Amino acid sequence: MIQAFDLVKDFGPIRAVDRVGFEVNKGDILGFLGPNGAGKSTTMKMVTGFLSPTSGRAEIGGVNVQENPREAKRRIGYLPESGPLYQEMTVFEFLRFIAEIRGLRGGKAREALDRVSHLCHLHAVRNQPIETLSKGFRQRVGMAQAVLHDPPCLILDEPTDGLDPNQKQDVRRLIASMADEKAIILSTHILEEVEAMCNRVIIISGGRILVDETPRSLIRRHPQYGAVQMQVLDNEHGSARETLLRLDGVHDVEARDEHWLVLPDRGIDDLKPRLWEAARREKWRLISMHDAPLKLEDVFRNLTRPDGESAEERSPPGARNKGSAAPA
Repeated sequence: MIQAFDLVKDFGPIRAVDRVGFEVNKGDILGFLGPNGAGKSTTMKMVTGFLSPTSGRAEIGGVNVQENPREAKRRIGYLPESGPLYQEMTVFEFLRFIAEIRGLRGGKAREALDRVSHLCHLHAVRNQPIETLSKGFRQRVGMAQAVLHDPPCLILDEPTDGLDPNQKQDVRRLIASMADEKAIILSTHILEEVEAMCNRVIIISGGRILVDETPRSLIRRHPQYGAVQMQVLDNEHGSARETLLRLDGVHDVEARDEHWLVLPDRGIDDLKPRLWEAARREKWRLISMHDAPLKLEDVFRNLTRPDGESAEERSPPGARNKGSAAPA
């Protein structure tokens, strides 16, 4: 549904996007991540036709955005960062205006307005001036204009930026409710959103793709992936550590406050059975044993840290910058 081929964007001597390629299929929610200035918004602006690429191309449903922009844009719902709204209009007036410029008239326009008012929970404020709305409701209005014409593709730039926790949850539910029928690109700095909603993740830094994979694969890059936290009674700590270090599959054991962090050898997916067996054999009095908590935030920080290395030098084995859309 959405394809980018070797997208490049130069602003004078500065290359903001460098040969970025990917594809998004129906049913995908692609989390598009990167530090500030990485090229996320510039990439999405090229995909939507808001900016012309220096080279490369984008296609929406097989339609070239540069060669046939009007047809391509019919297939896109776009919510830019800090989405522009006409503040003096009421919600209904603004959405009716959007319906008109989208070519919806008469019964089709009324049907579309009713649908998005219900979908985005706007009935209670439909006659209220947009300037009087909370930021959460304004974001809902922005989402409503993006989906008013029921496009097959949605491109959402920081859709929950500045919202309180309840408002964020509402927007996430709204996006998830549309996922089965659309191809969605979601740009965000909030890693929990990626874990909760996305089935694919792209991380971009310095204008280049570092990672394009599933959240499950991404979390395996965590330096503590597969680690187990365990706690035994204090007077048994010393002997327990020495025993753990002798176990097959244990790479290292670190002291963490009142527990041990047991790190696995590469290729070991589940340490817990070995640790339970050791605890039974040694008659340890266990207080707790559980998987070490892992955060995508740590993986993101490791991949994008500003240490002066190039994108290729930072990329883990197997990561590559895709110069063309991936095969279906």
